[in-house]
Amino acid sequence: MITLHYYKMTDLCSSKYDAFMKLCRLLPIITLLLITACSSLPKASKNTAKAEITALTFIDEAIIPATTTYEGTKVGGLSSIDYANGQWFMICDDRAQPRFYTARITTSGAGISQPEFTAVTYLKDNNNSLFTPGIADPEALRVTNDNHIIWSSEGNVAKGIQPFVRMASQDGAYVKDMMVAPKFLISQKDKGPRNNGVFEALTRDYSDNSYWITTELPLKQDGNEPTYKDSQSPVRIAHIKPDGTFASEYVYMLDKVARPGKLEVNGVTEILSYDKDSFLVLERSYASGHSDGGNDVKIYKVNTAGATDVRDIASLQEASYTPVTKTLLLDMETLRPQLTDGIIDNVEGMTFGPVLENGKRSLVVISDNNFNSFGKQLNQLILFAVE
Repeated sequence: MITLHYYKMTDLCSSKYDAFMKLCRLLPIITLLLITACSSLPKASKNTAKAEITALTFIDEAIIPATTTYEGTKVGGLSSIDYANGQWFMICDDRAQPRFYTARITTSGAGISQPEFTAVTYLKDNNNSLFTPGIADPEALRVTNDNHIIWSSEGNVAKGIQPFVRMASQDGAYVKDMMVAPKFLISQKDKGPRNNGVFEALTRDYSDNSYWITTELPLKQDGNEPTYKDSQSPVRIAHIKPDGTFASEYVYMLDKVARPGKLEVNGVTEILSYDKDSFLVLERSYASGHSDGGNDVKIYKVNTAGATDVRDIASLQEASYTPVTKTLLLDMETLRPQLTDGIIDNVEGMTFGPVLENGKRSLVVISDNNFNSFGKQLNQLILFAVE
């Protein structure tokens, strides 16, 4: 608002009236200039860019005892974790009873508490009945912006059981299926997903209105599984639009297996969107025959800007494309001396948590202990500060 102070008009001209009239004639021009200037200012965005992540600083570790039970269930196989509305959500990859837990966990700059479990929820099939054992193999879970659950199942490729991505309500009831692109489904013998290497990693987009999903291992038509000696192993990061359709896809190149072993595997076990084109990607390498458990875990910063959208490329083996860029953020090998028995376990989940008292964002990873089916393993929660 412009206020006229008449006692100053004598400085502008000899007559207060003349000064007032001159100013009135100028008002349309001043107004036009103000409108033009304001229209050129950058508009405020709901999703303003976040500060770049430069490091993850270890704070603390918590171990959920292998003997822990809750409402008649054994707590283990925790292959994904998410934080929403002050609660923590952990999916359990028990094929006999697909389920997820909610819990209260306290995080601070001083440490992380033992989870206090508050509920166990059984996921339902598309008839809203409990799953027939073996049909679903839950691997990833996120809470949506409307408080539904989006989750993935690897199915069982060896038995011809298809993987899927679904929406459920928080009481586990079926809501809808995402429309998985055919290339990710079991088809011909030399095409489609590999057994136990399908939809392991899932994240909400940083804007909260869509999703991204990643296979753990390359599709058969795209490349080979990584080994200690070699890795020509591209996996696809796929965008899922709000309507559930699969859209753009980008190539992420896996590392080689970190150490040799009779059994060797390396794959993407989690993905976390934090800004436009920007993700954290968790790679978990395993090799049998090592006294420390044989797991090597790395977290990379990944950017899809400039990468080729390969959704229309049927096979990546002979194709020309530009993969995403990846930059090592954390090699968890550096943390071994600070962890229980020097063990980095089968880390499969990752989420941002509450803001710490120093203003830094927290990040928590979780390991799947496979219910100790293959030897002693840990239900491991590790807390970091995001720098």
